Amino acid sequence: MIRYILNKINKFQVLLGGVFLMVMVFLTGANILFREFGLPVRGTYELMGFFGALIFAFSLAFSHERKEHLYVNIVYDRLPDFFKRILSVINKGVCMAFFGMLSFQLVKKAFVLKDVGELSETLRLPYYPFILATAFGVFILAVLLLHEVIEKIGGRE
Repeated sequence: MIRYILNKINKFQVLLGGVFLMVMVFLTGANILFREFGLPVRGTYELMGFFGALIFAFSLAFSHERKEHLYVNIVYDRLPDFFKRILSVINKGVCMAFFGMLSFQLVKKAFVLKDVGELSETLRLPYYPFILATAFGVFILAVLLLHEVIEKIGGRE
């Protein structure tokens, strides 16, 4: 059941990431086109940064779930299954802790920026919604890693 919910969240995040990517493409094209007429699109640089962070955060769990990340397997693939399982649990546990703490720190930072009213320079957009969305994407990866650790320990891979 948890895996099903995580899959649905991942698919939604990837869909959102795709929408943000399309907006980035159109915005870049519009900026290039209008710049030729002396009318650059205001805030393009800011939006590229915001949307790029969201695309990155929203694709983390999806790419991990599909094993579309890089790993070095020269030594690992030659180990016995018992050691592979132990190393996998340790690795996933450390990554889960890292991404869990990262998500927590991002939420803290977002609320600090909200409290002080920090806005972007050109468009005057608040930073905190983008940071909270990034924290959510990172948190989903941490939950996925926790689920995988529990499956590995329980022998249900």
